[in-house]
Amino acid sequence: MSSHHSSSTTEINSDEFKTVELQPQKQNSSSSHRGISSNTWRANSVKEINVIELGSKSGKRYGSSRKGASSSMSMSRREISDEDSRLVYINDPVKSNESFEFAGNSIRTSKYSVLTFLPRNLFEQFHRVAYVYFLIIAILNQLPQLAVFGRFASILPLSMVLLVTAIKDGYEDWRRHRSDRIENNRMSSVLVNNTFEQKKWKDIKVGEIIKFSANETIPCDIVLLSTSDPTGVAYIQTINLDGESNLKTRYAKQETLRMNEIENISGVIKCEKPNRNIYGFLGNMEIDQKQLSLGPSNIVLRGCVLKNTSWAVGVVVYTGMETKVMLNNSGAQSKRSHLEARMNKEIICLSFFLVLLCSIVSILAGVWLKRHRDELDIMPFYRRKDYSGEDVDNYNYYGWGWEIFFTFLMSVIVFQIMIPIALYISMELVRLGQAFFMIRDENMYDESTDSRFQCRALNVNEDLGQIKYVFSDKTGTLTENKMEFQYASIFGVDYSGERTEFYGEQGGYYAQVDGVILRPKMKVHVDGELVRLLKSESDTNIGKQIYDFFLALASCNTIVPILVDTSDPVEKLIDYQGESPDEQALVYAAAAHGFMLIERTSGHIVIDILGDRQRFNVLGMHEFDSERKRMSVILGCPDSTVKVFVKGADTTMFNVIDRSKNTDEVTATERHLHAYSSVGLRTLVMGMKNLSSHEFEQWRSSYEAATNALMGRARLLRKVAINLETNLSIVGASGIEDKLQQGVPEAIESLRMANMKVWVLTGDKQETAISIGYSSKLLTSTMTQIVINNNSTESCRRSLEEALIISRKAITSGANASLLALIIDGTSLVYILDSELEEQLFELASKCAVVLCCRVAPLQKAGIVMLIKKRTDELTLAIGDGANDVSMIQKADVGIGISGQEGRQAVMASDFAMAQFRFLVPLLLVHGHWNYQRMAYLILYNFYRNALFVVVLFWYALYTAFTLASAVNEWNSVLYSVIYTSIPTIVVGILDKDLSRTSLLKYPQLYTSGQKQESYNSKLFWLTIADTLWQSVVAFFIPLLAYRKSDIDGPSIGDLWTLAVVFLVNLHLAMDVVTWIWIIHASIWGSIVATIICVIIIDVIPILPGYWAIFHLASDGKFWFCLIGIIIASLIPRFVVKTLVQHYRPSDIQIAGEAEKVTNSTESRNAEIEMNQPQR
Repeated sequence: MSSHHSSSTTEINSDEFKTVELQPQKQNSSSSHRGISSNTWRANSVKEINVIELGSKSGKRYGSSRKGASSSMSMSRREISDEDSRLVYINDPVKSNESFEFAGNSIRTSKYSVLTFLPRNLFEQFHRVAYVYFLIIAILNQLPQLAVFGRFASILPLSMVLLVTAIKDGYEDWRRHRSDRIENNRMSSVLVNNTFEQKKWKDIKVGEIIKFSANETIPCDIVLLSTSDPTGVAYIQTINLDGESNLKTRYAKQETLRMNEIENISGVIKCEKPNRNIYGFLGNMEIDQKQLSLGPSNIVLRGCVLKNTSWAVGVVVYTGMETKVMLNNSGAQSKRSHLEARMNKEIICLSFFLVLLCSIVSILAGVWLKRHRDELDIMPFYRRKDYSGEDVDNYNYYGWGWEIFFTFLMSVIVFQIMIPIALYISMELVRLGQAFFMIRDENMYDESTDSRFQCRALNVNEDLGQIKYVFSDKTGTLTENKMEFQYASIFGVDYSGERTEFYGEQGGYYAQVDGVILRPKMKVHVDGELVRLLKSESDTNIGKQIYDFFLALASCNTIVPILVDTSDPVEKLIDYQGESPDEQALVYAAAAHGFMLIERTSGHIVIDILGDRQRFNVLGMHEFDSERKRMSVILGCPDSTVKVFVKGADTTMFNVIDRSKNTDEVTATERHLHAYSSVGLRTLVMGMKNLSSHEFEQWRSSYEAATNALMGRARLLRKVAINLETNLSIVGASGIEDKLQQGVPEAIESLRMANMKVWVLTGDKQETAISIGYSSKLLTSTMTQIVINNNSTESCRRSLEEALIISRKAITSGANASLLALIIDGTSLVYILDSELEEQLFELASKCAVVLCCRVAPLQKAGIVMLIKKRTDELTLAIGDGANDVSMIQKADVGIGISGQEGRQAVMASDFAMAQFRFLVPLLLVHGHWNYQRMAYLILYNFYRNALFVVVLFWYALYTAFTLASAVNEWNSVLYSVIYTSIPTIVVGILDKDLSRTSLLKYPQLYTSGQKQESYNSKLFWLTIADTLWQSVVAFFIPLLAYRKSDIDGPSIGDLWTLAVVFLVNLHLAMDVVTWIWIIHASIWGSIVATIICVIIIDVIPILPGYWAIFHLASDGKFWFCLIGIIIASLIPRFVVKTLVQHYRPSDIQIAGEAEKVTNSTESRNAEIEMNQPQR
């Protein structure tokens, strides 16, 4: 780590430097609290467990809450009022439901029914303003005064778009209906007339008693009454609920557990009304005139699976759509592509352009009517008088003012495709195709987990090519979150020597139970010195200290040992199932050193200690919570002593350790902790104390009073835990390595070369985060570190002011701002975010190449993302793997979930999901670049092709007395956007590649084209409009001049314009294609052939105007002259401009493209491409 010390570090701390804890979060969070300062000890319940008492065969084991209790603390401070509660009569569903109409257990995730599908789907589709626009156009065309096209032809484009979308939505909803039907018809065992009978899930009612067996899914929210375990414990898996695969514990109350026959149970439960809080539950149960409190540890939610428990029985309290999982069944917030938002601005411009064209036609029509008002009665093409009857009447004429108004509306109808309705469908299809190729990309496939890239949202594909800020979690995102025990500090002695096998045995330590060999599933190397001392110094003081340390590791946890069969019948593996990778690593380390946890019940644990099986009664447990940041266990030891073991974050543990007992050991341990953190290890501190019989009885009575309280239960339980965890003796500390994922340093380097700013937001302590920053190449030895650690608003203000001075000096002195790194902790952010200091933080952070935020809470992560989003138009990406990253992922423009060790909460909230951080490089630099370039071109091209057709019609209106009689057949107008020109744009939008994968990965700075919006901006939009106007002039006036003295009819010249425009837009597209493959060839040339065929078919139908026109037209040489002349004259200016720009002012993309064309030569293979340096 010598390189660390060579770095220039400017530490700004207005107060004396100290380790600062985060402010406790008052609101519930489902996140896991990770890191040194807030470790990952997680359980999901208040433990109120009946277990074996010291020296007796029956009794109670006591525990307190952590996440579950704290989440319901605000509710537990008051008694449930009648208005906020429901009454459930146990085993009496009729009485339970007679006063209240509780929801049935049938669930529905579908959106539509047969009756509501059509109206609701149409209502949802017409949220798109463009659809409303085209609906109005279609309605106007139905009016006789405004009928320009045939009534059917005018509604065909909108109808096709609505039909395609409706079919897609209907198919998706049919799948949801099918899933609901399967779910509702599943069977469960329900108590009916004192016997358990099979009953469909949808028929289960509140108040009924259900029984479920191991590996069965729970059909509704139930309160546990009894389990197969004598002490009432049940192990459940919540993967369907929150994505976590580790086992959690739930408990039945002793009063219901002891009842001989569950069939005869009766009572009433008063609980809170249904709500979304999956980690909280508040209620009480009256059994035999006794009030029992109920908490989160007593309820099992719908979707959970029973594990490692033969059976369990419970009473139904919430059903169907009122279950907590269904109340949480709302999708992630909708995100809209930045490019699509920008596109809407251009559509507004096109709308004004459309209004301008319509205004010109209607005003000129008014002028024309004024000039020819005396001739209107007899003018052949505008006859105003009707002489067919005896009375001469005006017809088809409504007065000068109304004629101008109607002309304006008719112009809107004729020029309607200026707003490209087909663009929306094209964009959806292109995104679908892009998603297919991203999912199938083998470079983003993780073989170790057999997981592919996932596209969970299709509307932000193109945003992947414009990212400027990357916000990343550390643990499980940059690191593997597969913890491995490395170092131990035991009573002030550092054991960080050579790692080896236990006693040199190939398979490591094993235990033998009833003739079966038990080995830990995961092999851990051990410290040779520790093994020697355990073997030879067991009776000495040092040996006893080491014994206490490993006993603390093996016992102070919520790990459940699971036996796994092997191919050898006399050998089994022990798989330690836990809610935290840290806990698993510590228990595996204890097992590897000879302290193997082999059995856990709710009342005792059995540990094989160097071949000697010892049983410890678990007299109580206070599990980890986010305020205490520690957990404790009370053990009744074989020697009849009672010991309390406590472990937790160093910041909280040293506050409860009695320094006067072991001053030197505590000081040495602090020094070791700092050393462990400096090399990137995660640290925990262990402490212990002995309890006398009087102290234990005092604790037990306090706990009983707290757990039976109906109000303020969580607060009282926490107070009991705090009173217990005092005056501890130091036991030691552990250092756990969370290794970097493969390819992380290279990935971060590539992202930085692509001009992206990578921010790391972690809950770990500062030293650990900095160490990981160096090893991941986020920090370098040449960087100046600006460190902000403060605990007041004023000190934060001073630190920011000093830091800004340093950053400005670095810039004015010519130093590279990329050499600045900001390191700030969560406590400082408490005073900075949502205050007037935010602006200063943003200014400082924007001047730094790297920002490291340590000890940040989940909501602070989201706040940091919003800090950037509110003050800049740059796009943000957040990537994480845990529940504490969900807020950040949802707030960012693009959210990516890592499918790692912490469940699937991040994945379920994300837009995209992948297995490794390194996949971010091909995702952004390759697919992101391609997606952005393709979508940007698709939008501009659609604007061009539609505007070209409209402006040709506009020129024709000017030469036909502004009557808006179109020469182009109405069916050709309809098919222009649907068949003639749509397929090539979609195919090119999915398959064309401006650069190869190799070039994009080799030169990450090519990515900056998306950040600088080189492919879609106002300049390109107006150049496209100018090119469109030129091509429309050529396409209209060349045939006009060629046939001006001929007797050609309207449909014939209309066919010429149709073919000319279709040839023109397809050849225009072909000029811009870079990667020619057979599908692109087929789509472009096939569309031209399809257009010719369609025009011929339309012209051979006698009932349509222009019968046989194309054949007369094609027999004349002028037709071919006009067709070729239009194509050449229209495209030459574009070709010349492209050539000159590429020759004299080439972009990086064009330079790289030219280099690819000559990659076969030796010179180009060895040459480096000089790129424009991005502005940071």
